[in-house]
Amino acid sequence: QLQLVESGGGLVQPGGSLRLSCAASGFTLNAYAIGWFRQAPGKEREGVSCISSSGGITHYTDSVKGRFTISRDNAKNTVYLQMNSLKPEDTAVYYCAARRIRFTTVQAMCNKWDAMDYWGKGTLVTVSS
Repeated sequence: QLQLVESGGGLVQPGGSLRLSCAASGFTLNAYAIGWFRQAPGKEREGVSCISSSGGITHYTDSVKGRFTISRDNAKNTVYLQMNSLKPEDTAVYYCAARRIRFTTVQAMCNKWDAMDYWGKGTLVTVSS
């Protein structure tokens, strides 16, 4: 059974940091591009950051550039999202998702959440004092 499981969410104060993990089971992640998406209450799902299958290409939405870093460890079958300098507007459920067939660009894939093949159930990140 193919599964993606996110972990690492929680409550953090503004300016704090969290590292999210996305672990795969039932398949090997190294053949998949991975995206981190988020959805806040009352808002549409948005692409936060995406990474190519090799890890050589990454994309970040403008609001997180310079604060978030996506990385992957294919040996551990895991993708990470390091989130620093967190802001209240980063509060959302964060999902990781995988896509097998190469999309036009990593950026384009990040802007089209319904292009992803597999999804985790999400992890809640709350940034509040």
